[in-house]
Amino acid sequence: MPLELVTIPCLEDNYAYLLHNAETGETALVDAPEPGPIQAELDKRGWALTDIILTHHHWDHIDGLEPLRGNARVIGAAADAHRLPELDLPVAEGDTPTVLGESVQIFDVSGHTIGHIAIYFPEAGVAFTADSLMAMGCGRLFEGTPEQMWNSMLKLRTLPSETIIASGHEYTLGNANFAASLGETNNAVAERIGDVQTARATGQTTVPTTLALECATNPFLRADDPALKSAIGLPNGNDVDVFTEIRSRKDKF
Repeated sequence: MPLELVTIPCLEDNYAYLLHNAETGETALVDAPEPGPIQAELDKRGWALTDIILTHHHWDHIDGLEPLRGNARVIGAAADAHRLPELDLPVAEGDTPTVLGESVQIFDVSGHTIGHIAIYFPEAGVAFTADSLMAMGCGRLFEGTPEQMWNSMLKLRTLPSETIIASGHEYTLGNANFAASLGETNNAVAERIGDVQTARATGQTTVPTTLALECATNPFLRADDPALKSAIGLPNGNDVDVFTEIRSRKDKF
């Protein structure tokens, strides 16, 4: 049975996600920025949490956990367990725990932080990437290196193109404006920038997105694209150097 995905705006620009299996009655939460909006959505739908997945330790992804925990199983990175709330199931890349009746895949997507994980539900066709792969962007490198983050992007790029990418923040407009600043002639990028501007002007969310759209328009997934390399003046640059340059420019944008 397909799983139902619900996107919940939290704080100023965070997103939490509920994923529900109507057949079993199980409900998973991915990240817990604040309890109020999440509990309200659960109450409205008559759902109870059976699992809570934490992608990384930053406060705006975990501070709402305790009021929501109840009897839910809390899942998070074993490598980050010392900075996360108490975990019931520590996981690492390559693990395939069962969540909502589905065998899910865990990816180490370090870069934004060390120990950041992404969770892919292959049957449902959705990947929760939080602050690693984001809509038209990627997370700032607070702890990891450009090489680590580029490798994380490459891992996620191997997923099926139709995969829904559920990321952690509403940063798409700023990311789109940055993409425009790179000076690339790319019709897909130009069209998406217009779509994002229209969506935000009318108060619509711009996430989740799809991997296909990200591969076509997200500069942080395209550091090996010759056209993008040429646009930023590094036509012969290796992929990591190009990614590093793009990330450096975004940090100053």
